Amino acid sequence: MERVTVRVPGRSYQVIVGSGVLERADDLMPSLPGATQAFVVSDRTVHEAWFPPLAAALDRGGLHAVPLLVPAGEDAKTLDVYRALLHQLATQEAHRDDPIVALGGGSIGDLAGFVASTYMRGTPFVQVPTTLTAQVDAAIGGKTAVNLPEGKNLVGAFHQPCVVLSEISALGSLPDRDFRAGLGEVAKYALTIDVELLDELERDPSPVLARQPDALERLVTRCVAAKAGAVAEDERDTGRRLILNYGHTLGHALERLDAFAGRSHGEAIAVGMVFAARLSEARGLGAEGLTARTLRLLSSLGLDTDGPMPPTEDILHAFRLDKKFRDGVRFVLLEDVGRPRIVDGVPRDEVRRLLHEMGAPA
Repeated sequence: MERVTVRVPGRSYQVIVGSGVLERADDLMPSLPGATQAFVVSDRTVHEAWFPPLAAALDRGGLHAVPLLVPAGEDAKTLDVYRALLHQLATQEAHRDDPIVALGGGSIGDLAGFVASTYMRGTPFVQVPTTLTAQVDAAIGGKTAVNLPEGKNLVGAFHQPCVVLSEISALGSLPDRDFRAGLGEVAKYALTIDVELLDELERDPSPVLARQPDALERLVTRCVAAKAGAVAEDERDTGRRLILNYGHTLGHALERLDAFAGRSHGEAIAVGMVFAARLSEARGLGAEGLTARTLRLLSSLGLDTDGPMPPTEDILHAFRLDKKFRDGVRFVLLEDVGRPRIVDGVPRDEVRRLLHEMGAPA
């Protein structure tokens, strides 16, 4: 079992990573004075697999676990689902001391965290991520949100969890596509922050791909530590934390244009990282061979960066709705692995040309 402390202004919390973490939730959760119920948000599949042991642990800790079921994936991140959860909390007499628990992937965490940030002006929030994407990235850092048809994560708030309990054994039962999607976020950390992790993955990714528990525990812990450092420096995503958006500008546009029903998040940001590497090299900023190295890494992790692209003008329009848009498109680029740089105002013609080269029709 590994522990990483996330330090944010005025407080800190722990991310606890290991097998059997969920069953020890009563021992590992911080004290929540006044709490009598825990409202556990999950989709049906995750609920059936992981709610019983979690509920038993919460009960031992004096909290009655109340399940709140929502749709799976991005379908949960709507204002309608958000509103329905608020009504359920009110009708079941949830109080401001009672925690909201996100049991599932990143979408569940985004939704449940936004509910926790707004119900009664804020309630305790516990993250119990069960996907690789959520464990290495989405569950840490306090970003919560739901989507609008116009864009991803446009309605939300910063609301840090009081603890994150990452159950490694949950990763063993993930569908292959979901597991590979998480490796997209892993690749992001390897390319931008943790070059030693990159070297390890390039040398031999087989223990990770075989989902060996000890390898996954080390992998998740390293990624959490990388994100914790960025969050500690920049909780509100205005400075250093922006580097964690590497590959996400194009990635989020692809998700939105697919109506959140095409590429997974990890698959979309994999394409976005290839685009960012190509843009870095095209501008004379990135080291020669950066794109080829990126493609080799993503391929070795089973991430496909081909496939159809939406029309170029649709992508350019989607960029304008990106939260980081400031009188032009902002990209996180790389001078080399481990050396990210935030670049504003990349000319549209330059972006358009590279999108065409990657197969986006005019």
